[in-house]
Amino acid sequence: MFNHYPEWAQEFAQKYLSRTINQFILHGNVHDLVPLDRENNNFVRLKTFLSEEFFGARDYVIFYDRSSGIYFRDGESKKDFNRALSGRDSLMGTDYANKLPKDPVRVFSLLEQYFRLRIDDKKSIALIIDYAETIVPMNEAGSTGSEDRTSMVYLSRWAHDPMFLAADFTTVLLTENLADLNKTLVQNPYTNELKINIPDEKQRKNFIHFEVGEDKFGGLSNVSAEVVAQQTAGLNFINIRSILSNARENKETITHHRLSEAKKELIEAEAYGLLEFVETHYTLDDVAGHTKVKEHLRHAVQALKNGRRDVLPMGYLVCGPVGTGKTFLVNCFASEVGIPMVKLKNFRSQWQGVTEGNLEKILGLLKAMAPVAVMIDEADAYLGDRDASGDSGVSSRVFSQIATFMSDTRNRGRILWFLMTARPDLMPVDLKRQGRAEEHLALFPPHTKEERVELFKVMKNKTGLELTEEYVPKTIEQGLKSFSGADMEAALTRAKFRAAAQGMGKVTPEILDIALNDFLPPTYPEEIELQTLSAVIECTSKELLPERYQEMDRGDILEKIEDLKLRIG
Repeated sequence: MFNHYPEWAQEFAQKYLSRTINQFILHGNVHDLVPLDRENNNFVRLKTFLSEEFFGARDYVIFYDRSSGIYFRDGESKKDFNRALSGRDSLMGTDYANKLPKDPVRVFSLLEQYFRLRIDDKKSIALIIDYAETIVPMNEAGSTGSEDRTSMVYLSRWAHDPMFLAADFTTVLLTENLADLNKTLVQNPYTNELKINIPDEKQRKNFIHFEVGEDKFGGLSNVSAEVVAQQTAGLNFINIRSILSNARENKETITHHRLSEAKKELIEAEAYGLLEFVETHYTLDDVAGHTKVKEHLRHAVQALKNGRRDVLPMGYLVCGPVGTGKTFLVNCFASEVGIPMVKLKNFRSQWQGVTEGNLEKILGLLKAMAPVAVMIDEADAYLGDRDASGDSGVSSRVFSQIATFMSDTRNRGRILWFLMTARPDLMPVDLKRQGRAEEHLALFPPHTKEERVELFKVMKNKTGLELTEEYVPKTIEQGLKSFSGADMEAALTRAKFRAAAQGMGKVTPEILDIALNDFLPPTYPEEIELQTLSAVIECTSKELLPERYQEMDRGDILEKIEDLKLRIG
């Protein structure tokens, strides 16, 4: 009977027909179109689907949101409601028939009286509440306002009142993020929540053919409909319609580049600017040193390209002293593997419940965008801790959300996490354990002559430094000074500055030597040693460690780390 409905709607129908629940929360992709899988295929707005298709046989379908107030599926429903309201006005001396209230308390009072009248008449009713988070928002019990509490009472009563349960009556609440709703309502045993997911590849392909037609698509795009469907992972139907309409109305042919740029803009907008796409033209060939780590990552690249997602770790913890190129390495990996890389921006908010809602939105998008790599820099500070306190439990809830999502084995090889930190010892064990950030990679400054020269040449290309002749400074060859990748980049930039100050386009060996000898990197020897030893002890593969660290006694390292922590304070 409901086979032409999407999966969530089929589940909705089955649960309602059980006659044990009459209140439902629809969350997720609620502002998109709904596909109807019939011979002619059709896509309609969610509220249209609910009122005309899903509840099409109901006598009355009523809508409510704070902005629009009460409105109706059709004129007959409105007339019937106004007739009932006129009778109430004459008894109570009010004038609601001419001017309906919009605030939840008065609206729910009017609706309850109307519902009871029509249920007595054996009529069937559906109430659809949009932007439900503005009616019963997420709040701590002690900070909930009287209006919110009253709204909660009405909704709870309708959910378990025997009269409402026995009748053909349904309340549907719509919200993007479940975390934005009052927890008491969400966890109510008389309420059921259903998630509407972002469209999958098959649905996206069907929508493209519905919007344009198979025979006309070639005139709009240099890319096949199948490829467009693949490359629009993470976008909803409205987003895809925007891309197709732009091509149709502005005569801008869809290309790989335009599709990539449009997807980037639309997803960043959908995520409220909390996700940022990371792009680079560098590859792992541009990473100096870290030979064994690069080889290990290239095996992961090959596994992904061969479709062997089952052999990949759930995530990587990339650690090492500051300046060793952790972020650059991960960027280069993303460029080489050919999947999008996103960086999580600050999703935390001072407002109650907003942080959890932001995170729910982000995690939902990541799942829809898969395969995708996720970069979190300074992960020890960014992700918080299960035991965090002082913010009404927000940090611990955020930590729990991320940890649970990271450990979902269905995402293995589809969502690849890269957690980067110079202080892995400050990371909670829950995130570093197997099943989450499984592979721990350690990066170190160059140690051998070959590593130092390689770093110099790579950074020379990266900074665009041009020498008047081929030259490798003795300071680099002989290791007279220790340079991390960041130090080398800064020193070579200073050499370019000195040459420019003398009106020269290229750098002479003499100027380069002067710049390198003059450069004094900020020196925090104990902090750097602590970061280095923490990376050694954290690495989960002995063969990925430089030889000088492979045979070090782990007990001695741990003692040294504790001693450094005490000295640094």
